[in-house]
Amino acid sequence: MDLRPALTATLVCALAAAALAGATAEAAPTRSAAKADQRDQGRAAAGVHRVGGCQVFPADNPWNTRIDDKPMAKRSKAIIRKQAAGHKIHLDLGTTEEYYGIPVNVVSKNHGTLPLKFGVEGEDYRRESDRGPVPTPKKAHIEGGSRAHPDPSGGDRHVITVRRGTCKLVELYKAKRVRNSAGKVVAWRASAAARWDLGSNKLRPKFWTSADAAGLPILPGLLDYDEAASGEITHALRFTLPSARAAFVSPARHCGPSGNTSPTLPSYGMRFRLDANFPVKRYHGAARTIVVAMKRYGLMYADQGSAMYVTGSADPRWAKVLDQFNAHPIDGSRFEVVKTGKITRCR
Repeated sequence: MDLRPALTATLVCALAAAALAGATAEAAPTRSAAKADQRDQGRAAAGVHRVGGCQVFPADNPWNTRIDDKPMAKRSKAIIRKQAAGHKIHLDLGTTEEYYGIPVNVVSKNHGTLPLKFGVEGEDYRRESDRGPVPTPKKAHIEGGSRAHPDPSGGDRHVITVRRGTCKLVELYKAKRVRNSAGKVVAWRASAAARWDLGSNKLRPKFWTSADAAGLPILPGLLDYDEAASGEITHALRFTLPSARAAFVSPARHCGPSGNTSPTLPSYGMRFRLDANFPVKRYHGAARTIVVAMKRYGLMYADQGSAMYVTGSADPRWAKVLDQFNAHPIDGSRFEVVKTGKITRCR
């Protein structure tokens, strides 16, 4: 469930930030900061996950950077206690349901494009969106759909498309196919749309949303069975909590609902790390890989939704993994919030 704030609130945030902004030039890093940067790059993912032949962002991208040696955030315990504690990690993906989770569509370099329209069910974020046309295929899998019912009537209806060769990523929120009088798909319509170059660390404009409320890409945080079965996941995992603070931490770019100013609410982009002492020996195979990743790379807070839901794509092979998490649940109280950057507040 996506509960992003109204556009007017976002514009107020942007105007307030502009009024407070100083010189655009940044100070040169100190020697200690430079060493920290080198250490972080050294601890970046050795083998970055690939989709459609494309590396999912550079190795030093925040998604691909380990956080197991980062200090704990000042209000970690209070944040964990408020929403995470008492809720078990839930792998939000399916085994028999075709598109339970978020499917990924991969198209060729020369795949054609379709026009993109905005505005679905009263939500229209075109002012914070990238425009069309988009390489999203006519028969793209939509989150919440299936072969029998490819056009779901509700939900977030995310559509993710990776273009081979160019390694461009397009993500849509509340996507719908637009058909002409003959029933032919002639365009896409969405509430929000975002593009990324998978070879770049460039962020979205400040205070802009994306297909995810936090202004983050969805693809780099998804659980993929083949990756988990390989024995190593080298990136953070996307997850949700019910309420967000009107603030964000880079690489997120968008604030939670205006008025949510409590510092015990998590800011979008915050990283949650599984306790280093949490036992992993009770898990095996792909399940153990996931647990280790939650210690090394953690969870990235990306959207509002059910507590401690970690997103992935459907695959029948997840069955044994889900059995292990049901037999040995991981409570949210076993996590801690990591200090990864400055919090940008909106009011």
